[in-house]
Order: sequence, then C-alpha cells, then structure tokens
Amino acid sequence: MRELRGTIVRLLSNMGSAKEIQLYLKRFSKLDAARFAVVKVGGAILRDDIDALVSSLSFLQQVGLTPIVLHGAGPQLDEELQSAGIEKQTVDGLRVTSPEALAVVRRVFQQANLSLVEALQAADVRATSISSGVFESEQIDPETLGLVGSVVAINAAPIEAAIKVGSIPIIASLGETVGGQILNINADWAANELVKALQPYKIIFLTGTGGLLDGDGRLIESINLRTEYDSLMQQSWLHSGMRLKIEQIAELLSALPPSSSVSITRPDQLAKELFTHRGSGTLIRRGERIHRFDSWEAVDRERLAELIESSFGRKLVPDYFERTPLWRLYVSEHYRAAIVLTREDGVPHMDKFAVADDAQGEGLGRAIWQVMKQEVRSLFWRSRRRNAANGFYTEECEGVLKGEPWNVYWYGLHDFNAIQNAVAHCRERPATLMNETSVCEEVQ
Repeated sequence: MRELRGTIVRLLSNMGSAKEIQLYLKRFSKLDAARFAVVKVGGAILRDDIDALVSSLSFLQQVGLTPIVLHGAGPQLDEELQSAGIEKQTVDGLRVTSPEALAVVRRVFQQANLSLVEALQAADVRATSISSGVFESEQIDPETLGLVGSVVAINAAPIEAAIKVGSIPIIASLGETVGGQILNINADWAANELVKALQPYKIIFLTGTGGLLDGDGRLIESINLRTEYDSLMQQSWLHSGMRLKIEQIAELLSALPPSSSVSITRPDQLAKELFTHRGSGTLIRRGERIHRFDSWEAVDRERLAELIESSFGRKLVPDYFERTPLWRLYVSEHYRAAIVLTREDGVPHMDKFAVADDAQGEGLGRAIWQVMKQEVRSLFWRSRRRNAANGFYTEECEGVLKGEPWNVYWYGLHDFNAIQNAVAHCRERPATLMNETSVCEEVQ
C-alpha cells in the first residue's frame, strides 16, 4: 500500500504539490471509514459520464478510501415512464407515483444501481449493490402524491457491512415502510438524511456543471457561509434553483460538525477537488466568523503567534508584537487564519497572512482575504519567490514587481511614487521570522 500511495502521489503531483496531497491523504486516513465521504450522483452522470465516475471511485479505493455512493435516476425514469405511457406529474417538485409508476421506478433504480456496480467491478473495484433497506420511510400525502415517502430513519447496517470489507456501497434512493412497502423518495432528501445520520467529513455532489456559477458564468470556488451567506442570498443572478440548493446545503451543514464540508464538482475532477488546496469545483463550509482588531490589546497573542509560527514553520522574533505597530488584524474565530496589517507612510501593508495546516483547502484563507479586501481598498505586501501562495497573490493583485529574494505585490496603488515607496519599503523592511540558525528570514 505504501508503494501504491507513492505512485498515486506522483500522479497527483501534476495537479498539486506533493505536500498538499500528502496532507489530505493523512487527514482522510485518520477518519473512521464510514465518515470519509457521501457522494451523491445524479442519474445524468450515470447516463453520460459513468466512465469518469468509475475512474474516480477506483482511485479513491486504491488509496484506501471508501466513499458511500448514493444515486438517483431521474432522466432514465422520465424515459421509461414515457415509454410505458405514464404521464409525468409533479407537485412541489415531487414526482406523483401511482402503483403502476412505482413498478417502473423500482425497476429503473435497480437497473441504474446494478449498472454502476457492474461497471465498477469490471474495473476491479470492490462495490456492493444496496437497492433497498437503508431508508425507512413513510408516505407523505397518499391522496396527492401516491407512493411517495419521506425518510424517518436510517438503517446503516448494510452500509457498514460493505465498508467493513472495503467495498464501496452503491445505494439507490428507494424508501421502504416498516410494513415493507417500497416508496419513491427524492434523492436529495435521501442524501440529506443519510448525511445527517452518518456525519461524514465530506459531502460531494457530482454534476455536469462541476460547481456553482456566478452571474457571469464563472465558477464560485468557495463559499464561507458565516461570512458570505447573507450577501450571496441578495444577488440578483442567484436563480431559484441555485438559491434553493445553497439554502439546503446551509441547513445540512448546520446539522454537521464544523469540519464537514460540501463539494460540488465533476466526476473527472473528483481527485483534484479532494486532494489539492485549489480544488476543482465549489467548496462550501459553515466556516468561521472573522473578527477585526485595531490594536493588540484584545488579541490572544499566544494563539496568534502559534498560528503564524505553525503556518510558516519558523519562530517569530521575541519582540514581534512590540516592534510591529498594528493597524488592523483580521482573524478567524478559532485562530486558524489571520491577516496582520500595518500602515507605512499612510498606506496599508500586509505583514503576515497565515493559515493553519488543518485549514488548508477549506476556503478559510480566501474568506478572510475577501473580508479584508472589502474594507481595505489599497494594500501592498511582499512574498518570497518560491512561496506557494504566489499564484493566489498574482490573481488578487493589480501589480507585481518580481525580484530576488522578494516579489512585491499591490492593489489600489495608482501613483508611481506610492508604488516606488512600497517596493523600497519591502526591500528594506526588517525580517520578523527566524530561520533554523536563528537568522531572521521573512516569509509572507
């Protein structure tokens, strides 16, 4: 297994650093097997992108991870009902299901389930078909909806049995009453209840779009619900379907541990989304509140110093807080991300940007940056040439002067003299972090 993991890390290095990949492998391997991830797969993915799905699930099993897969079969069901001459009827987004329609629903879901299991097994992936017995259900409104149910309890025994032998459980979203009556249940409802019962670290929705898109059709890379939810809900481009999806995800995450997150991505990008900081899709977390301090007095300096030192792998100089006149500090409520700002000749300067290792890839660094940038209209800072954060800095800056040993970045500075002064300051600014031989070496 160690040799295999080494091969996987080398393959993944094309999409992210080996350090990132090892960090995620270590993080995921510490989880209880049933708490790694629930993957929700729509019927369109099973129909149009099953090869990419099989490849991604195969990869996860090869690195020792066993996701729990729940699927729908909406497009397949529409086609089969039409062929059977059964008219599609919906009420409040739920499919009206007569006894005749239920016979088709059951057959289509079983076929979809077995097709994925067989495709996985053909690729030497251990997978277990679970077409019923997980979702204890009861009818919602028999007169209006027919044989449509809501989930009242989760029976995790079939899932746990599969995971125990290292087999990926493939679950159809069919419910069953205590009396044995099969019910049609909404796949999103089934996924939500399954997630609430199992409390997984990751919830993954695989879609054709590969994430949520903003008003300009650009991918939204991450959403910190603590800091962005209210403003997001006010956006005119947020159409009803996406609005409902975000509301449902916010409600879902509120019932899970703070470490849990939702990823929306494409099947062929699943590995990149899981194993690199940048990811490939939309990452949604409950996140943390961002606090702002204008002096060192109310700051927990010990926790802040620990964050900075663990983030950069170096000790701060002993008199860091005395020698650094704080203008503003932005820090997450649990001291897992922080931005330290000073003012130099009246211009805001970023002295430190630190994100804890266990927060890497959560979107917390981007969230705190966005809060800061909304309030700070001009800024300059420096960074070592080999800093892994330089790609992010390049995206966020309006100008950069590359040099050795520093790159100098800025935004909101339009006067040549102001830029010249910023560059000169960065070249001459004393270091406040120490290297292994106790010689100061700044790392932004």
